[in-house]
Amino acid sequence: MISNNLKHLRIFHKLTQEELACAINVSRQVIAKWEKGESTPDLAKCQALATFYNITLDNLVNYEGNDMGLPLPPKGKHFFGVTKLGERGQVVIPKKARDIFHIKPGDPLIFLGDEERGLAIVPEKMMNEFLNLVKVPIDLEDDE
Repeated sequence: MISNNLKHLRIFHKLTQEELACAINVSRQVIAKWEKGESTPDLAKCQALATFYNITLDNLVNYEGNDMGLPLPPKGKHFFGVTKLGERGQVVIPKKARDIFHIKPGDPLIFLGDEERGLAIVPEKMMNEFLNLVKVPIDLEDDE
């Protein structure tokens, strides 16, 4: 897994093995061995790679989306998989998404839509927190 992820990341970021090697202080040959699966980076180098690419250590090591042509997501971004819409409009939110966003049965969810970009599902409590951050006091006094 990690060997494929390392190669995909380097190519996605348009880096040569030499450029990546220089960035994390190893030789080009070490990068080549990692990408071929002949060896694996130690924990310190994995952390350096994850930081360099702005991804999680878990995704660096375990991400399997490259098989579907999906790049490794940056930190804080997730691909939870595919779900189908039920006959009555039901959607099952994947467990990992529910866990990360602390969504429990009965929690109100807000559906937002943009005809060009698609749908977004936001837990009501997160939307309220966001709105409180951007709330600007409005002065309702008449300008006379």
